[in-house]
Amino acid sequence: MDINRISELNQQADLIRKMSIESIANFGSGHIGGTSSIIETLTSLYFECANVDPSNPSWADRDRIVLSKGHAAVGLYATLAAKGYFDKSELLTLNQNGTNMPSHCDMRKVTGVDFTAGSLGQGISAAVGMAIAAKMDRKKYRVFTIVGDGESQEGQVWEAVMLAGSRKLNNLTVFVDNNGMQIDGMTNDICKVAPFEDKYKAFGFKVITVDGHDIEAIVDAINTAAGVRRPTAIILNTIKGKGIKCCEGTPASHSVAFTDEMFAAENTGEVLSK
Repeated sequence: MDINRISELNQQADLIRKMSIESIANFGSGHIGGTSSIIETLTSLYFECANVDPSNPSWADRDRIVLSKGHAAVGLYATLAAKGYFDKSELLTLNQNGTNMPSHCDMRKVTGVDFTAGSLGQGISAAVGMAIAAKMDRKKYRVFTIVGDGESQEGQVWEAVMLAGSRKLNNLTVFVDNNGMQIDGMTNDICKVAPFEDKYKAFGFKVITVDGHDIEAIVDAINTAAGVRRPTAIILNTIKGKGIKCCEGTPASHSVAFTDEMFAAENTGEVLSK
């Protein structure tokens, strides 16, 4: 990928991260850790790889993007706003009374969201169903889903993976946000699910492991997945709270109270009113 394009995408990711932080800070709390760890993946999908159209969000042939780890919704909302699905000022209503932007993504309320998520494990199951539907309807759209490493302790995740591998769903790409942490501590201390590579390979997936904050590597992996004859798992080695000084690399960043002082200390400035 051209170096100038990589720079543009990194700048876009920085903006989306800032938008997410400001949205959370405006409400006073939120799921900042697991949101920030997937910003580069969301940027790679919506601004480079996925076939979507903000002017026609219900387009039948669009690629589907399912955020199975639905608590990272603010990152998805910020990405959709940056892409032009709705005005970015709406992000300042996050979790407010009467908002259309709840803490977990809701396809009934937010334009561009493909699946209502929050109950862990259900998103990847729905994504597998979407991929099967595409095959049955002879459609060429791709289905992408982002799953958390802590979420992967849900048995439903592996039922979905088993079915996807059995059906050889080459139109399905699963991203695993492998940040090593969940709400109660280190993922492997609570219920070890690693190594993800071996598990997905055992179920018939093509597996690619990348630095989850390296946009060029993520885009290359997505493009590689388009050319294989089975489903692909992209294991994203990420940092929880990436790019947020007060939260980076701590399990406590899963959901935190975020004060005006903390926001000011990030030196991001207000970007949603501009």
